[in-house]
Amino acid sequence: MSDTPALPRAAVPGGDTLPGFLYALTAYLLWGFLPIYMKALAHIPPIEVIAHRVIWSVPIAILVLFWLGRTADLKAALRSPRMLGMAAMTAALISVNWGIYVWAIGSGHALDAALGYYINPLFSIFLGAVLLGERMGRMQMAAIGLAVAAVGILTWEAGRLPVVALGLTLTWGAYAYLKRRLPIGPNQGFTLEVLILLAPALAYVGWLQAQGTGHFLQGVAWDNALLLGCGIVTAVPLMIYANGAKGLTLSTIAIMQYIAPTMIFLTAVFVFGEPFSGVKLLAFSLIWAALAIYSLPILAARINRDG
Repeated sequence: MSDTPALPRAAVPGGDTLPGFLYALTAYLLWGFLPIYMKALAHIPPIEVIAHRVIWSVPIAILVLFWLGRTADLKAALRSPRMLGMAAMTAALISVNWGIYVWAIGSGHALDAALGYYINPLFSIFLGAVLLGERMGRMQMAAIGLAVAAVGILTWEAGRLPVVALGLTLTWGAYAYLKRRLPIGPNQGFTLEVLILLAPALAYVGWLQAQGTGHFLQGVAWDNALLLGCGIVTAVPLMIYANGAKGLTLSTIAIMQYIAPTMIFLTAVFVFGEPFSGVKLLAFSLIWAALAIYSLPILAARINRDG
């Protein structure tokens, strides 16, 4: 049985499928709205939020595998020391990425989070050149140069590196690189990761409850609902995206990946009211120019192929 739920596979031009497009669009929109959810959890320490993201993701991920009939793959992975070792690395990276993200949203650094996810595709190009020996064209090198300039401008303005943006970029880039090398399906891989993180997450939440410093089941219904919902907002977009990506060409994914950081950017400025100085406008303009340079060859190749 396929990992992808049975939907009409109405093909759209360029080798994409309509279900793939709808899955990916849904995932990116959910990620785009995620800062609003995480802002409501700003009064809870990020580590506690991450622990609940792990705990409540586990039952959802396992239910999805049962629905797709892929539990045998998970059982085989749990018996493979090599697979467990690789999944432990990706699990550590995604948990650090989540931690940085949750802290950034709660502490008024959503713009930095948007910047980090804008830089991601450019960092992936750089990572491919360094680790995989992939050749970079002049346009790609120019795009990376503009991104480096933007980081330099923000460093000059703040007097320090934009740690949040770079932290999100580095952890997600490394996670994506290692995830590609994990010889297991995306849904099974995510389930394996949260299962690896489950024991420390349960231990931490249990310790908080014993100390009386936790926020779960402490008489605040809103906190209980938000923490329980962490599993849905964590697992569902990831697993929807994993299935959507299989029905899309890389060029389509490359363009669609800007949806979430753009929504995060707009939320930071117009909903959270984070300060957006002229220097930040210059830095973001360089990033947007870099992404345009990066995207133009992809779009041109797509047009030539479809035409």
